[in-house]
Amino acid sequence: MNNIGSVLFAFFEDHLKIQKGLRAASIKSYRDTLKLFLAWVAKAMHHHLTKLALADLTADQVLAFLRSIETERKNQIRTRNQRLAALRTFYRYLAVHYPGMLEEAERVEAIPTKRTTVPETLYLERDEINLLFKSLTHQGTLALRDRSILMLLYNTGARAQEIVDLRVGDVDLDDPLRVRLHGKGDKWRSCPIWPETAALLRQLESVRRADPSLPLFMSRKDRPLTRFGLYKLVLRHTTEIHPSADNTRKHRITPHVFRHTAAVHLLEAGVDINVIRGWLGHVNLETTQRYAEINLRSKQAALAACLPPTDTAVASPPNGRWRQDEDLMKWLQSL
Repeated sequence: MNNIGSVLFAFFEDHLKIQKGLRAASIKSYRDTLKLFLAWVAKAMHHHLTKLALADLTADQVLAFLRSIETERKNQIRTRNQRLAALRTFYRYLAVHYPGMLEEAERVEAIPTKRTTVPETLYLERDEINLLFKSLTHQGTLALRDRSILMLLYNTGARAQEIVDLRVGDVDLDDPLRVRLHGKGDKWRSCPIWPETAALLRQLESVRRADPSLPLFMSRKDRPLTRFGLYKLVLRHTTEIHPSADNTRKHRITPHVFRHTAAVHLLEAGVDINVIRGWLGHVNLETTQRYAEINLRSKQAALAACLPPTDTAVASPPNGRWRQDEDLMKWLQSL
């Protein structure tokens, strides 16, 4: 019970990696949360980190930690909720394997998630996509790689990590043309690719080497492309383009904007929402349903199909009887 090190080792190596099959990026998120939390508890209790016991990890400490990251670290509510979700997973693990922590785990489970605004879904219109690819240069050693990456992002709607994890053997450049993506939860899915995308990929140096184990996309230093490198690449080519949004504030384009763009354009083309869910690798249909909500073009088409009435009826006079109820008005005023 006192050896937190062995507990953490089992939680990460067995529970997260083997039992849940989480990807490296997800595991790093859990790692960062627990590093912050344990360091905060040790500081609050004036203990060395190695002297902490599981009994010190109370629900009250979790609550105080969540308050501190909002007030001291100035984290946003969304970040606070993400830390809470990671800690809930850890305490569920403790409740199963260390019954003495069951009560604390139940109290952590009862900590409410704070309400926050839904992040805006940004995407590019078709004319913006066309403008982007027309503006891409054909000169330079990385021109072909960059064009191939942007085309594949738009073609598949893949996540950034799925793109940088691709190996040459994950792409079929003979019929049927497709790419196999390794997504969240250690799940694989296949996405068809356009002949234009396949033609670009065939010209890559990594593909011409004919080694299935090689990374599909390499950096300038002939190393595997990283997520950070992918973000810089996308930003470099999209500085003059701003995604569609409900407000006028300018937004930077990230690889995830291409994912949203692929989903919206598939929806506009009449593709069934369940097919789009499988295309993007969503577990729940509700996640995919958001694209139906933000698709302004479909809303405009629906409005055009439903014409306003030609004769406008005279509105009925309002019933003022409720205004005469003095008790009701006094009660409403007291609220």
